[in-house]
Amino acid sequence: MSFAFERRVALRYLRARKGERFVSVTALFSLIGIALGVAALIVVMAVMNGFRQDLVARIIGLNGHLTVQPETGRALPDYAALAIRLAAIPSVRQVVPAVEGQVLLTGQGNSAAAGLVRGIAPADLAGREVIAWGLRRGDLAGFGAAPDTAVLGFRLAQRLNLRVGDRLTLVLPQARAGGIFQAPKQRGFEVVGLFDTGMAEVDGRQLFIPLAAAQEFFGLGEAVTQLELFVGDPTAVAPVTAAVRAVVAGQPLRVADWQGRNSKIYAAVVVERNVMFLILTLIILVAAFNIVSSLTMLVKDKGRDIAILRTMGAGQGAILRIFLLAGALVGCGGTLIGFALGLGIATNFVTLRGWLLALEGTPLFSPELLYLTQLPSVVNPREVVTVLVMGLLLSLAATLYPSWRAARIDPIRALRDA
Repeated sequence: MSFAFERRVALRYLRARKGERFVSVTALFSLIGIALGVAALIVVMAVMNGFRQDLVARIIGLNGHLTVQPETGRALPDYAALAIRLAAIPSVRQVVPAVEGQVLLTGQGNSAAAGLVRGIAPADLAGREVIAWGLRRGDLAGFGAAPDTAVLGFRLAQRLNLRVGDRLTLVLPQARAGGIFQAPKQRGFEVVGLFDTGMAEVDGRQLFIPLAAAQEFFGLGEAVTQLELFVGDPTAVAPVTAAVRAVVAGQPLRVADWQGRNSKIYAAVVVERNVMFLILTLIILVAAFNIVSSLTMLVKDKGRDIAILRTMGAGQGAILRIFLLAGALVGCGGTLIGFALGLGIATNFVTLRGWLLALEGTPLFSPELLYLTQLPSVVNPREVVTVLVMGLLLSLAATLYPSWRAARIDPIRALRDA
């Protein structure tokens, strides 16, 4: 059925005429409200997806997706055979031996700071994309070219007044030999690179030195403190964690994945994303209630017209369809406009962000949060479809009660009260 008659009447009712402009303006504002709500929800969800993806990439880009460490003690002596067994797990892409320890760092001009030293092979450091992309000074090719070389965070270098080519000193406060505490151990390293990941906690305390130098400095011999495992899909790390635990079962080893190590950060991002979805959904809901109010006013305003249509032979079904179509034109039209607007902004977010920063002329974020200005926008098709369907359903639901009221109007009473 074409419902041509109902469409013509619905369009006529929505057009503003003299004395009826208030109803039409209210309908227009309802359309704009639901369009802005749908667009805002699509854009914010895309930006939140980009933020989560970028944060996860930075977290797992510095550390392994899983780590295997001894439960007691600080050394993992026979790690080579264990690494071969772990590498045989289908989902494990790489197993990297590493040494990690807390030290005191001294730089130029009597500056000092606490730092977290990580010793890994030069090839493994070059494979860390976060370090390679965030290298601000120096060259990773120099790392490992000499035994005593180091790559450290940019903010840590600022605290120690260090530049590429300077030397810093690592101090191990308590070096143990045969159960007797000795004088602090010291060793100098040449700075060959400075990296900036955009995370102040990392850039302000971490540095990398070659694996062999770390083993010698911490007195581990050929041992390491942990094995770092990289998997093909970091978001599906739980099954791999179970497989790794099965391989090391019965051994005094502790297995932890990146989600467990950063559970508070990851949970906070997920909660914030869900809260933003709820808040912006309420905007769409408010716009849907505006459709209810505008249609209710339209029904009240057109009571005499409805009575005349009924006396001319239009049934309750035709009246119901007229106002359903009128409400759908406002609600569904606004949803589709918001869908197109939001998708356009989300897919061109990088360009629009550049324009905004250029117009502002001043930094929007402090240096510690500068990476927020570089967030990507990741459009999830499933979420976009969910928002579109939700907007359409709320728009249609908002038309039901006013349309039902219009269809229930008694033509005799309406003409008598007109």
